[in-house]
Amino acid sequence: MENGARDSTDDWQLPARSLPPTIGELEARVDEALTIARASEAAVVEVGAAAIESAEQARRAADLALKASEVASRAGANGAAANGHTHEDDRLLRFSRRADRLGARFAKLQRR
Repeated sequence: MENGARDSTDDWQLPARSLPPTIGELEARVDEALTIARASEAAVVEVGAAAIESAEQARRAADLALKASEVASRAGANGAAANGHTHEDDRLLRFSRRADRLGARFAKLQRR
């Protein structure tokens, strides 16, 4: 100590902008972070469930499209043979092709 002067407590005080957070402030931050984390977790679970449901619906739709395509193909072949026609009805053929394409797209989505 120079000149016999003593330190005062003011010499050791930090400016208000430099003060560390209090325990209460830290607890409040932790509580807020937990609330946000729990809400985020719930949202992720919901999105995951929706994705799984979408994949299941896509699989069911692909199965139905495939069955419809098979039925349409059989109906076209049976109808042509019964009526003596040598070609399938154009509308039935277009439907069958669309169903095949849709089934392939859904199968591709299901693999992802």
